[in-house]
Amino acid sequence: MSKVLKADAAAIGEAAVILRRGGLVAFPTETVYGLGADAENETAMRALFAAKGRPADHPVIVHLADAALVDQFAAKVPDAARKLAATFWPGPMTLVLPRSARISDFVTGGLETVGLRVPGHPVAHALLTEFGGPIAAPSANRFGRVSCTRAEHVVAELGARVELILDGGECKVGVESTIIDVSGKQPAILRPGAVTAEQAATVLRESLTAGSKSSPRVSGSLPSHYAPKARVELVEAEEVVSRARKLASQGQKVVVIGPASLQLTDRGIELLIAPRGDESLAHALYSLLRQADELGCDVVVTSAPEEQGIGAAIADRLRRAAGPRD
Repeated sequence: MSKVLKADAAAIGEAAVILRRGGLVAFPTETVYGLGADAENETAMRALFAAKGRPADHPVIVHLADAALVDQFAAKVPDAARKLAATFWPGPMTLVLPRSARISDFVTGGLETVGLRVPGHPVAHALLTEFGGPIAAPSANRFGRVSCTRAEHVVAELGARVELILDGGECKVGVESTIIDVSGKQPAILRPGAVTAEQAATVLRESLTAGSKSSPRVSGSLPSHYAPKARVELVEAEEVVSRARKLASQGQKVVVIGPASLQLTDRGIELLIAPRGDESLAHALYSLLRQADELGCDVVVTSAPEEQGIGAAIADRLRRAAGPRD
C-alpha cells in the first residue's frame, strides 16, 4: 500500500524528492486531493495516466506555485485571464490558455491549450515551492470515479499506485476547480466550481458563455464521471421518497441522500443526511457518495440544488454521476 504521512515539512520534502525522480505523490488542495507528477517528465506523465486509468487524450491540469509563472507555460495570456488570476488565485479556479513550448502533448492530450491553476491550499503551495516546477495533478482517483477529499479515500482508490500520500486533512471545498476557457474570443465556463459564474462575470464585467462542441476538452467533461459503484438516480426533490420506495419494493437496496426532514424508516432504504446549504453540501458530497458504496447499496436516489452559485457545480457533478456508463 501507499505510504501515508502527515503533511509536515519533512513529508513535503520527501514528496518533492519522489517527484524529481519521476514518482507519483498525492496531496491535498482546497478542492480535492490531486495525484501529482512532474509535468515536464514524460515517464512520470505516462505513470500518472496509467495509475488513474485515464485515456491519453484527456488533458490534465498543471499546478503552479505562483501566478507570476503563468507566462512560462502559456503562449498568450489575455487581459481577461490576468483579471481572473489577480482575483481568484491562489484558489479553486483553472484557466485554459494557449500552451507554451514547455507544455507537452502528454499533458494536454494533443490539444494546443493547457489548464493552469495556482492552488490555495498551504500543503499544495508548499509542495510546489519545494519541488520548484509545474506539477500535473488530476484528481487522485481512478478515472471516472468519485474524487477524494480525504487521504484515506486516496488509499482506497489508488492503493500502491501512488508512492506517497500527504495527509493534509479534509479538503475545504469538496468539488473540483472551476475551469474557465480564456483561450478564445469570449471567456466560457467549461466546468463549474467554487469560483462561480456570477463571481467571474462581476470581475470581467461580462457574462461568461457555457462550453460548446468547439471548446477544448477538459477534465470532468464526459457524460459519466464522479460516479460511485452504485447507480445514481437524480429526480426532483418532491419525487425522491416515492422513487426510493418504488425501487425498494422491487428488491433494490436504496440509499437516499437528502434532508433529515425526510425521516425515511422504510425497509431497504437508508437515509444519508445531506447538510443544509450549498457550500456545506459541496464539501460533503463525495463523502456521502462513498458512504453509499460502503453500505453496499444498488442505487442512490437524490435531487440537485438550484443551479446558482456553487449549486451549479453540485448539480453538474450529480448529473455526471448519474450519467450513462459503459
